[in-house]
Amino acid sequence: QIVSEILRLNEDPNVQGLALDLPESSYSSKVLNAVKPEKDVDGLSDVNLGRLVRGDAYDCLVSPTACAVLELLEDLDGKMVLLVGTDGALGASLHCLLQRRGATTASCQWKSRELQNKLHHADVVVVGSTKPDDVPVSWIKPGTTIINCSWDLLSGKHNYGQQNNHDAENAICSLAVAMRMQNMVKNTERWIMSQQFRKWDLHCLKLQPLSPVPSDIEISRAQSPKAVDVLAKEIGLLTDEIEIYGQTKAKVRLSLLERLKDQPDGKYVLVAGITPTPLGEGKSTVTIGLVQALTAHLNINSFACLRQPSQGPTFGVKGGAAGGGYAQVIPMEEFNLHLTGDIHAITAANNLLAAAIDARILHEGTQSDKALYNRLVPVVNGVRGFSPIQFARLRRLGINKTDPGTLTEEEINKFVRLDIDPSTITWQRVVDTNDRFLRKITVGQANTEKGFVRQAQFDIAVASEIMAILALTNSLEDMKERLGKMVVANDKKGEPVTAEDLGVTGALAVLMKDAIKPTLMQTLEGTPVFVHAGPFANIAHGNSSVLADKIALKLVGEKGFVVTEAGFGADIGMEKFFNIKCRASGLVPSVVVLVATVRALKMHGGGPNVTAGAPLKKEYTEENLQLVAHGCCNLQKQIQITQLFGVPVVVALNVFKTDSPAEVDLVCEIAKRSGAFDAVPCNHWSDGGRGAVKLAQAVEKAANQKNSFKYLYSLELPIVEKIRIIAQKVYGAQDIELSPAAQSQIDRYTRQGFGNLPICMAKTHLSLSHQPERKGVPTGFILPISDVRASIGAGFIYPLVGTMSTMPGLPTRPCFYDIDLDPVTEQVKGLF
Repeated sequence: QIVSEILRLNEDPNVQGLALDLPESSYSSKVLNAVKPEKDVDGLSDVNLGRLVRGDAYDCLVSPTACAVLELLEDLDGKMVLLVGTDGALGASLHCLLQRRGATTASCQWKSRELQNKLHHADVVVVGSTKPDDVPVSWIKPGTTIINCSWDLLSGKHNYGQQNNHDAENAICSLAVAMRMQNMVKNTERWIMSQQFRKWDLHCLKLQPLSPVPSDIEISRAQSPKAVDVLAKEIGLLTDEIEIYGQTKAKVRLSLLERLKDQPDGKYVLVAGITPTPLGEGKSTVTIGLVQALTAHLNINSFACLRQPSQGPTFGVKGGAAGGGYAQVIPMEEFNLHLTGDIHAITAANNLLAAAIDARILHEGTQSDKALYNRLVPVVNGVRGFSPIQFARLRRLGINKTDPGTLTEEEINKFVRLDIDPSTITWQRVVDTNDRFLRKITVGQANTEKGFVRQAQFDIAVASEIMAILALTNSLEDMKERLGKMVVANDKKGEPVTAEDLGVTGALAVLMKDAIKPTLMQTLEGTPVFVHAGPFANIAHGNSSVLADKIALKLVGEKGFVVTEAGFGADIGMEKFFNIKCRASGLVPSVVVLVATVRALKMHGGGPNVTAGAPLKKEYTEENLQLVAHGCCNLQKQIQITQLFGVPVVVALNVFKTDSPAEVDLVCEIAKRSGAFDAVPCNHWSDGGRGAVKLAQAVEKAANQKNSFKYLYSLELPIVEKIRIIAQKVYGAQDIELSPAAQSQIDRYTRQGFGNLPICMAKTHLSLSHQPERKGVPTGFILPISDVRASIGAGFIYPLVGTMSTMPGLPTRPCFYDIDLDPVTEQVKGLF
């Protein structure tokens, strides 16, 4: 029981020290060593004793009783000190401290045959246990100093009664208490110091790149990652601020933000891209390569903040999102599969809400007001009361009563009837798998559902509004508020119905309480990475979480860098990052890194179509300066889009082995002529951080430039105007065209009070226009808005440009054909 209580107090962050006052028989090694060394104010654990013996005076806490003995003794040089009945931790501490003060020490038990002889030669006798009656005081030579620090004395139960030692005995009691308090003060000072920002003591991992470059999973497996608790300590995280998941992953608690609230933020860097090919251009790889270069090669604190990949693309076409080559997060299979279960938590929360909607419609359709009220507000132990979440609905209805028995029939009707219009339900069920046959489903076909049948659909889990909320929230309280605001349908009067109306907000927050904490991992070179959230980049903003960015900005320090990534091209991902995420976080970006590839520029210059899984045409594998020059129009346009926001831009040219030096030079020259602060070829995929050092240096210089960041539009503008500004200034459209359905929804959202939210355009990422086949920089087109929807909890309106699928499908030959598990070693094979 004692050990269990000690272990509980060890983990209590509000307890900075543990003092033990136990019966003498309870001071076993097991009990003493149960106390964490840093909380051991009695200095009795083996760790503290070892530090004392080693001479680590600052790191160790010394026994208060031993310190009290030393305090009473003045000149000890050359004197003989005998320790009688002083064993264990106290005896070891005394021997060490006395010898450092120049004394010669010896120890003896009361029943030892040599006791009389040793007492006769001792100048000082330190008594650690009660003197037996058969040991006469006459054995001690006259003038000997006797100090009694026995357990009985310290408990106030015993003294020897000799008048000349009475004062010393009382002094030991008082001094031991004072020294214990001194240890407590020392411990508290250490705790206060530990709460401050600490300089990183990061030990980076060495890379030995091979040529040709092996597969991503082979590279990942060849590197031995640091234990995550070691990494956490290196970057200044405290023991009680992490929750470890296995050897290489840990959740980081949000309490860190309060601890470091006065610490200045580091620099904030966004990695965006030009309009990509279907193969992707390597934004994640650039992000990882950049932080590896900054920290492992330039000794600058940096953090990468990435989205968690969905299982859908992992087993479908795209593969993972851990970076690639020698610039990736490790272990990459853990990064890409399950991680710490955040997406599963979102799936559970999303589907609980979906179930609540249909169940409520069913029960309202089959019960009277009285029956509904009796079930929604039941009598428990003879008492009927509203739950806290029901009070929120009552307040929203303008009913300021607390006694369920006082509601009128009209008030009961308003309270129990959500009157959801099934045709307006926008909340769908989700699953984290590419399953095209769930794009349209029918629910309620069982006889038990009493004829309530409706058409619905599944979305992929990362398209859930709960995922967007996770990425944009600033705290647990903020997340609960956002979850409650989620609009799931309209009632039959056209008013919004929320998750709070359904009474499910608290349950959703419970399911999400661990998912809100960012996950700590590391790069191939041992630099820190936060993996958190992963909103669908079409119908949501497609960025990792605000919380991960905020925590990382505190941890890197004022001169450090946090590098995060936008989804898709700069026209979609970067625009949403600035207008949505930066508004939610209040953070100001320092630099944009714009990723380009020769391959993608050739496509924009008129090259043939690029298809995932198909071999590249010769135009992409042979030098073709004309295609590159023509395609740089897309790069120039994306640079101009960045300049709309007043942020310096550095172009990172992700170099492939098929790129010629002339093509690389041409791109960099055009980029700099077009307003980029710098343009740098990068070889991090094949060389790791060393291949991105020039990029890191360019980013560091750009971050010191004048920054005149501004939003693209004011939130007070009408919804239509905000859409038009994005279409014209970012995409280059001549104008927009709203369908009747889109106009009707805009009118409804404006009437419902949602008109001041930012805009999150749902558009193809394969073109600046709404037509994927139009490459380069299309102009003169009219952008069609087919529909407009709202994520009120996340806090944005999302217009649909054309049709937008929220459930990907599997190709003929998905990635899962190559994925297998070795049943002996349990190693994942063939992931990428």
